[in-house]
Amino acid sequence: MNPDKKVITRFAPSPTGYMHIGSVRTALFAWAFARKMGGTFILRIEDTDKEREVEGSIEHIIKSLQWMGITWDEGPDIGGPHAPYIQSQRLDSYKKYAQILIEKGHAYADPYTKEQLDEFRAKSESEGKPFLYRDYRPENPPVWDGTQPLRLKVTNIRKMVWNDLVRGELSAGEEALDDLILIKSDGYPTYNFAHIIDDLEMGVTHITRADEFISSTPKFLSIYEALEITPPLFASLPPIMAEGGKKKLGKRDGAKDVLDYKEEGYLPQAMMNFLAFIGWNPGDEREILTPEEFIEAFSLEKIQRSGGGYNIDKLNWINREHIKLLSLEEQEKNILKYFSETIKHESEFSIERLRSLVPLIIERIEKFSDVATMVTNGELDYFFEIPNITPEKLNFKETTSTETKQYLEILSKLLEKITDSSWNTDTIKIEAMNYADTLAKRGMILHPFRYCLSGAEHSPDPFTIAGIIGKDETLTRIAKAISIL
Repeated sequence: MNPDKKVITRFAPSPTGYMHIGSVRTALFAWAFARKMGGTFILRIEDTDKEREVEGSIEHIIKSLQWMGITWDEGPDIGGPHAPYIQSQRLDSYKKYAQILIEKGHAYADPYTKEQLDEFRAKSESEGKPFLYRDYRPENPPVWDGTQPLRLKVTNIRKMVWNDLVRGELSAGEEALDDLILIKSDGYPTYNFAHIIDDLEMGVTHITRADEFISSTPKFLSIYEALEITPPLFASLPPIMAEGGKKKLGKRDGAKDVLDYKEEGYLPQAMMNFLAFIGWNPGDEREILTPEEFIEAFSLEKIQRSGGGYNIDKLNWINREHIKLLSLEEQEKNILKYFSETIKHESEFSIERLRSLVPLIIERIEKFSDVATMVTNGELDYFFEIPNITPEKLNFKETTSTETKQYLEILSKLLEKITDSSWNTDTIKIEAMNYADTLAKRGMILHPFRYCLSGAEHSPDPFTIAGIIGKDETLTRIAKAISIL
């Protein structure tokens, strides 16, 4: 490729209703390379397989990429100099190039019926040979009128050798070449033909795609050769492997539609970071990258050949790190969203108190939907309402109720002396710990202090809780504990 030629990449999904993270990663790498090189990234829809098309899928694809932060310079929603960007709207273009191949003697109408093709397959099988259509190529095919399949006439049968930017030199034997269908009897082109014409007309210079297309590359090359055009450069991406690394990731292995991750509270920049590191790395020790840092570090040369593993624990860790990078305002916004969607009545909580909980919640979640789980499980109830407590659980080990009551009374008087303006976690901790150090064991006061505030077996330390719920409510809860002892 001419180094001065502008880089043009594309992502060309089929509208089948599901955006697998493998597809999103393909888009991500093509987008990152275009952005890194100051080039153009195109979104194109390959909808020639009408039987598999799902209504609403194009909108779904656009929403998925937009959520991820993947933007395009040309596409079905924004147009561009090579419009239209939906294959079913480009049929005249495919017919134009089909006619060129016919005139060059490189394409012909397929006259055979399904029954005849079945006979040919059976004959090849009986002879112990793979079925190749070119072995049964008609001597005098009819003139193509658009109602029959149009096939490529492969004349130069040979071993095919090509270079892949990730895999290096690849090759395939003569059996990889055949007279493949270019345009079906319904008038729609096959993927094999349509994407080549689209890439040609749109000036695509680099193609990133799944490694499953390697076996089809000789067929693609035979079409490029027949059209007498130079192919784009290919970069075959390693597969995303299911946990355990023994097979490619599928729906049964926990892979979800990419927008499901959005609903679960994952951040798009975390998802981008996670997918980028499946089969690629920046070449240094960094594991957390912002989108800008990812683009800056990206290169096709750093894509790995071997498959990368899908690891939900790694995704959760990356997401948690990206949550920490958010501004306090963004953290509050996301937490409030999941919190308010889960509680029964808005009157049950104070927004101001919820804001004071943000640092505590951030330390305990991996994704924002965990907030909803915490609310549902009642893990945050004691921050908004006085908990139910039992006298037995107030006592620390062998401490008697009389002793516990005495300790709490002293603590209450100490805390009451703290002014409203000085009431915070650090001041409360100093007073409580100074008193705890005078007892045989700190737990004699710290245990009942924490339990009377939270009513929970496990909760944050009492200083944090008291700092959040305020002086009056802290003293009220201590008084309630004293009253039941």
